[in-house]
Amino acid sequence: MPLKLSTSVVAFRPDQALLASTLSGLATAGAALKRAGQEEAVHLYLIDNGGTPDMGVSLDALAHAGIGHTLIAGHGNVGYGRGHNLAIARPLGQYHLILNPDIDMNSDALEAAIDFMDAHPEVGLLTPAIFDDAGQMQYLCREYPTLVDLLVRGFLPASMRRPFARRLARYEMRAHINPSDTFWDPPIVSGCFMLFRSEVLKKLDGFDPRYFLYFEDYDLSLRAHDLTRVAYVPAVRVRHHGGGASRKGTAHIRMFAQSAFKFFNRFGWKWV
Repeated sequence: MPLKLSTSVVAFRPDQALLASTLSGLATAGAALKRAGQEEAVHLYLIDNGGTPDMGVSLDALAHAGIGHTLIAGHGNVGYGRGHNLAIARPLGQYHLILNPDIDMNSDALEAAIDFMDAHPEVGLLTPAIFDDAGQMQYLCREYPTLVDLLVRGFLPASMRRPFARRLARYEMRAHINPSDTFWDPPIVSGCFMLFRSEVLKKLDGFDPRYFLYFEDYDLSLRAHDLTRVAYVPAVRVRHHGGGASRKGTAHIRMFAQSAFKFFNRFGWKWV
């Protein structure tokens, strides 16, 4: 049976409940995809970068939904992008989904996403509407960042951002991104849910392995525009439980700064 959709999830010391919820959502959405007539197989690559608990119950639920899985382990913590690249180097479906271990997708998310991609062969990368735990929209499509944008968005408390509201609205594309309208070719999209046409992803060689964590999705988004069109499709809806680097401690702040330096060195510095 031809493989319609593959997906990869990279886990490093994950929150077990969140990962279980992500896999449960994948099982539900995969089953809905099959009911909609997409009988081709779906396959999960679960990449264990270290500290991933036994997810046997969740993986059994995937199997009951007709979703096979491959566990990739034993390589240590190689980083987010390089972890996904371990899956991207393997056989993929017609489409490949880069998925965070803290994403809950709506039950019809995969069906809506595949329908859109099938109807628009010019699109090689799809990003969904993303909401937080409170049901508020997260504006994760981005314009090319300035250094000031990153500092304000990543590190200033919300109470101190008011003088920068117009700047942040531009950076977060708030004039274009909403819960109802498809938007074409946002410059940068979030790595928490990136649905690729696999032939495009293979041509891009996946993520740049020089990023350990942070900015690998910025890099991949910008390179994708050289090969294909990108679409924000709000008919595809997910919930994201993640947080920013500044809320995760000094090690994450250091990794964020190192990756930002690599990103700007590659694509060009933009200060203000």
